[in-house]
Amino acid sequence: MQYNTQREQLVMPEYGRGIQMMVGMAMKIESREERQRCANTIVRIMAGLIPSTGGKEENEHRLWNHLARISHYQLDIDYPVSIVPQKDVQAHPAPLPYPMKNITRRHYGHLVEKTLDYAKTVEDDEMRQYITECIANQMKQDLYIWNRDSMDNALVMQDIERYSGGKLHLDLDNFTFDTVGESPLQPSEGGKKRKKKK
Repeated sequence: MQYNTQREQLVMPEYGRGIQMMVGMAMKIESREERQRCANTIVRIMAGLIPSTGGKEENEHRLWNHLARISHYQLDIDYPVSIVPQKDVQAHPAPLPYPMKNITRRHYGHLVEKTLDYAKTVEDDEMRQYITECIANQMKQDLYIWNRDSMDNALVMQDIERYSGGKLHLDLDNFTFDTVGESPLQPSEGGKKRKKKK
């Protein structure tokens, strides 16, 4: 018995081994006219195996390109559509650039630091104070998510002054933090998960 692991690897498994064997036999046909007729028949069979996903022209273009791919672009026939070159099919996309940010305090994140930098440039006192208070609430929320033990109002105030170079201030006597909410990253009530009510 011959196992599939001992056979030639399938180029496009969705068409099955039968189609790949047909393509292999078509490549061995010496007569170009007969080879063309065989390719037309194979494409019609392929169309019956895979449902159409677009218009007639788009589907035909896809099938003939798949035929070329299964033959490793070695089937010498007159293709009725333009065939995408092998180098373009096998080309890997360029890697996406990953922004490397130098974050002073990673538990606050880059956006908090960026917003602090913006707040320092705001000239209107009321608007600058409003933005500072919004940042403070976000910083306390971040502390709640990542380390509840260090969640302290005075710490947030000190961090704001430190990271802004003393340009931003938070008056704890005239400011009340928003209530922090539970994070899905942290278990509730001493590590015990709440049971859903039936």
